[in-house]
Amino acid sequence: MHVVLHTLINALLMVWQTFWALAFGFGMSAFLQVFVRRESITEQFGKTNLRSVGLATFLGAVSSSCSYAAAAATRTAFKKGAGLVPSLAFMFASTNLVLELGFVLWLFLGWRFVLAEGVGAFVLIGLMWALVRFTMPRKLIEEARQYGEKKDEESSCCHGGHDHGSHDEATKSLGAKLRDPASWSAVADAFAMDISMMWKEIVIGFLLAGFLMAAVPHDWWQALFLSNDAPAPLRLVENCVVGVLIAVASFVCSVGNIPLASLLWSGGISFGGVISFIYADLVIIPLLFLYRKYYGFKAAAAISAILAVSMIGAGILIDLLFTALGLVKNGPRPPSVMQDASFQWNYTTWLDLAVVLALAALFLAARRAKIRNQAHASHEHSKGHEAPHHHHEHAR
Repeated sequence: MHVVLHTLINALLMVWQTFWALAFGFGMSAFLQVFVRRESITEQFGKTNLRSVGLATFLGAVSSSCSYAAAAATRTAFKKGAGLVPSLAFMFASTNLVLELGFVLWLFLGWRFVLAEGVGAFVLIGLMWALVRFTMPRKLIEEARQYGEKKDEESSCCHGGHDHGSHDEATKSLGAKLRDPASWSAVADAFAMDISMMWKEIVIGFLLAGFLMAAVPHDWWQALFLSNDAPAPLRLVENCVVGVLIAVASFVCSVGNIPLASLLWSGGISFGGVISFIYADLVIIPLLFLYRKYYGFKAAAAISAILAVSMIGAGILIDLLFTALGLVKNGPRPPSVMQDASFQWNYTTWLDLAVVLALAALFLAARRAKIRNQAHASHEHSKGHEAPHHHHEHAR
């Protein structure tokens, strides 16, 4: 009971500490999803070049998703003709370059890790691009694209598609969108959709980190990773590999793995090991089975291996780069931010309250816009029914 109680207290502390950052990040993501036109960008995914990969990375960064939703969206784009590399870049960016992750990462680990996360993302995409080009035969890529095609067509016929925006909405100017209440209603909807996709991963991540803080001795973490007594190259590689393996086994993805990353850092894992662990939310065990279902066994195994090797390689290269630049601190590790955290009235509380008020205003405005739209639609419907009646009277 003592461990359970401390697990819950630690998880609640994490929610309180990060609520404003999460809400602000999700809010900015929703804003960008509504106000940034994406139709013209998706047309560029068919070719694998610097432009297409860059655009896919940008689109992923503004399309915040949980790992499962990102995998599903990537599969859809790939099946419709997008290149494998742009598709994978989109999937990675939509979980690892999103704003809410950056804010929470800053709170738990500091600005150096935020910078490393951003720089390392481009290193990882470059490594992934090279590995796809030199290790995956074109025939295997096309087999992955066509895998389950008949089943997809039957599903599409049965369920139909969803059109989330009209042509008029797509061609509106930014100023017109900002003045349109319907746009802010769409922002609220996008915010709610992102939360509905990701809240489980976040809560699981906070509970898991809270449990490990309460139940696992600090010495156990130090024994898990090779220490400074081991040769530096061996320690760096081992820490990055173990970081990915912990992520695979933890089942935690996206923002939810940041509290655990903070715990690993205080426990002795290397700088690059933390980065590899954070990146590895896309190779957790449930997603590996999902890739098998999407692309077939051979292609899924190749894609999973390419992702894992890229994550390990990016962690190693970022550790070497940041160490050479003097951005990795040596010496004893500070304890995890959450180990000394407590509920108190400070700037965090004020930021949380400000975010609650802003969200209340956003959703109130969205509700009013929907009520006006429904009233307008009802009025138009009534007019449509009245017109034939007047015509009949006139004929008489």
